[in-house]
Amino acid sequence: MAHYPGVTGPLSLTEPKAHDLELTDKLVEALKPHNVFESEGELNHRLEVLAKINDLMRAWIKDVSRQKNNIPENLIDTFGGKVFTFGSYRMGVHTKGADIDTLCVAPRHVERTDFFKSFYELLKSQPEVRDLRAVEEAFVPVIKVEFDGIELDLVFARLALPTIPEDINLRDETLLKNLDEKSVRSLNGIRVTDEILHLVPHQDNFRMTLRAIKLWAKKKGIYSNALGYLGGVSWAMLVARVCQLYPKAAPATIVHRFFLVYSKWDWPSPVLLKPLDTENKLLGFPVWDSRVNAADRFHLMPIITPAYPQQNSTFNVSQSTRTIIMEEFQEGLECVTHIYEGRQEWSRLFERSDFFHKYKHYIVVKGSAEEEDHYLEWKGYVESKIRHLVGNLERNPSIKLAHIMPTAYGPINESDGQYMCKWFIGLIFEISNQSGSNVDLTYDIQSFSDIVHQQAIKLNLYKEGMKVEIQYVKKKNLDQFVPPQILAQSKPRKRLDSGRHSSGNARRQSQDKGQPAAAAAAAVGGATASSSPSHNTQSQTSDGSSALSKAVSEEDDVYVAELEEDDTSQESGCGLVAPTSSSSATASVSASTNGNGVLDGDSAMQWHSSDGIRSDPDPLRRKEEDDSEVKSENSAGSPSSQDSGQDAASKRPGSPFHNDTPPKKPKDLLDQQVPGSPMQVDEKISSSTSSTSGSQTQLSSVSSHPSLSETAKSIANKHVDLHSTELSDLTSPQPINATGFLPPLKNSIKLKLK
Repeated sequence: MAHYPGVTGPLSLTEPKAHDLELTDKLVEALKPHNVFESEGELNHRLEVLAKINDLMRAWIKDVSRQKNNIPENLIDTFGGKVFTFGSYRMGVHTKGADIDTLCVAPRHVERTDFFKSFYELLKSQPEVRDLRAVEEAFVPVIKVEFDGIELDLVFARLALPTIPEDINLRDETLLKNLDEKSVRSLNGIRVTDEILHLVPHQDNFRMTLRAIKLWAKKKGIYSNALGYLGGVSWAMLVARVCQLYPKAAPATIVHRFFLVYSKWDWPSPVLLKPLDTENKLLGFPVWDSRVNAADRFHLMPIITPAYPQQNSTFNVSQSTRTIIMEEFQEGLECVTHIYEGRQEWSRLFERSDFFHKYKHYIVVKGSAEEEDHYLEWKGYVESKIRHLVGNLERNPSIKLAHIMPTAYGPINESDGQYMCKWFIGLIFEISNQSGSNVDLTYDIQSFSDIVHQQAIKLNLYKEGMKVEIQYVKKKNLDQFVPPQILAQSKPRKRLDSGRHSSGNARRQSQDKGQPAAAAAAAVGGATASSSPSHNTQSQTSDGSSALSKAVSEEDDVYVAELEEDDTSQESGCGLVAPTSSSSATASVSASTNGNGVLDGDSAMQWHSSDGIRSDPDPLRRKEEDDSEVKSENSAGSPSSQDSGQDAASKRPGSPFHNDTPPKKPKDLLDQQVPGSPMQVDEKISSSTSSTSGSQTQLSSVSSHPSLSETAKSIANKHVDLHSTELSDLTSPQPINATGFLPPLKNSIKLKLK
């Protein structure tokens, strides 16, 4: 009997039918207009660039050897050194214009500091080089460069070997012995890539399916590890797991099963390509294991790398990003089901996200600098920190969902400046039944912008002219920020069969003929290690092939989604009402006004119970009660259990969403709000500035600068390790003072939902 890789056996060994092969051919044709395939000439050019980098690497190692050791010239050639590729290029799924992930391996006498100094200078002197920048403080330190038109990400690993042989096999775990953590992380890229290819049963089918899924994820705006979605390696592992479950299926079938499996996956049960390696005590590196490591139980969407040391590749996923990914899984399933039924074409699957038509309220994050080199460095740095702002917004009791779009958009007119980019966050607010609710984003935005600048200063990254500005805009005013062609391309999508919910995972209630799909997904999910609060992780073998086969043949499930948020509540005004002028070091201030546009003293100065965001003091309990009926009919592997996973995660100690988080205040506590709390608008607001701009309902514009307010400095210093290169977790609870409220901030950002 043939052996198939994976933590369980296959769910189906059915050979592809003629219809499957026909749909696969159509899928390949649908991919071609999106530049996912390179020509022979382009592939050869990449090989030439890699050969040049390899020659430069070897020459550099020789130079370093001459400087550090009194070694005869005839022995210097023996040290070796080699350049490896990993990621999408090594998997064979890279697209036109994609960068190449590259690993530079050197012997033990070559230091990492040499790589970021002398090798950096060597690259800088090459005529083919453009946009060269080093990110030495990153979790995996990297040099980014464009060499002869090809973008490269160069990481470095120093092995504990005197020489680097030509035939070295980096999958050998003994090479990790006596290595520093950064070298282990750098090696992990190629080791994970090779292990994934080793664990899939049919590499050609895997590659074609992965090309389709990566294109779909990019079009839907859910492809970015830095911003809390899934990166390339995570998507590759998800596809690889489905290939293990259906080893003989055609790519079109695997695409369909991909959406079927993951739309019903019982998160936070992890996705594993092979059993966890917990026996390697010799090397002693930490391995992801929710049975042993308490912190691993709080990950919301764990996808575990197959190479030792096994780690979670989706550490950055938050509640909002998981919600958005699950929504797209569900829509993808409906779309591909219609394609199999002949009601849609593959092109429908690859339509752009309707992000700019989906929400009524947006936050715009602008990053700018005065010089091109400074701008490239600043853009990458700000992008790596935006997920912390999303985390802050998620914790705000008045925000139901914060959706970050990974694409950064440049200036649309000359007044924006040449070196500027914008990211957009779509917001859905938690609206109470009472009108006039106030929403305060003061602490969320101010603490983020202050700490981003302060961290940049400590890393010696900040240059004069670098700025971050945060601004609110309504959907109807997006044309002032987004190029018109982008707004036209991301036109509103017609939903297929099911409604669209506005928060949490889709609450889908299958009818009788849809139940086998959930049961089969439970079989798949139950076969992997569980990271649920029960702390009981186990591997089980379950034969779900018959159930999943029945589910596939009976795809017309009826889904009951959450009620769409009332348009009137979202369309109603969230306007800037009294912005004061602000220096570059502080945020502009806004307040609520009465109907006449005049500052409404008491209601603007602090929240009253009548203005409470939520009338329910226990939203988690209310959520659980709302979910109870759905859970009873989707007991195993259904997405309703994902909601319970979120609730459970919110109660776990140490989690970014744990129960030490400052509670959402009931209305009776809001009545006791003391002056000076961050819920209060700055008393210096002048009523003469209370008129709203008619052309644009701008909530606030936060223009941050290193000359911080003393209060903000003290808050930032408390929560940032100034000797650390990692930004503190802004989603973690902040300390409170003796009065029970957060320290006052100089600036306040507030909007009023009518």
